[in-house]
Amino acid sequence: MTAVNPMTKAARQAQIADILTRSRVRSQEELAELLAQRGVRVAQATLSRDLDELGAVRLRGSSGSLVYALPGEPGGPGSRPGGVAAGEGHSGSWRATPVGVRGGLGPRGLGGHSRLFADAADQPDRLARVAADLLLSAEASANLVVLRTPAGGAQLLASAIDHAGWASILGTVAGDDTVLVISRDPAGGDQVAQALLRLAERRV
Repeated sequence: MTAVNPMTKAARQAQIADILTRSRVRSQEELAELLAQRGVRVAQATLSRDLDELGAVRLRGSSGSLVYALPGEPGGPGSRPGGVAAGEGHSGSWRATPVGVRGGLGPRGLGGHSRLFADAADQPDRLARVAADLLLSAEASANLVVLRTPAGGAQLLASAIDHAGWASILGTVAGDDTVLVISRDPAGGDQVAQALLRLAERRV
């Protein structure tokens, strides 16, 4: 079973949130280095916007130096955003949707669709938009795919997948931040995961 993360805005912000909850980060340069270690390359301007949207603030740590803190962290102003760590699965502790997601639909343009399935060519644009904004990771095993979203996003993503009408997908089951996708092919989970990831990354 292999976990894979798309390079969507939501996934990138989830990585940032995870780093800030696990490490004392003193600067944007240090944060960019930690992201790069996870395979996420980001421009300084984009990183600055992400921190602003996540509500990150700089607070004086116990050592006396200024470090970034998320809302909901000790001394922070609010609640933490949702997300998953790279290759580690669901953290289970975050309950709020990242500010940048804003309910799951954003002003993204739409591009082409995955070519892994013939039935993907005519899928609704809604799935492209929703996947780009909500899909944080996909993990496949046999004919099953586990998709992670920000808290509260699973129902919307599952609905978009259901209405896309992919013949290769038998159905979905959604919780709060997790979608289980069932492939018709007994070994088709990985192909479904890759198709969804490519779709999500198309216009990032």
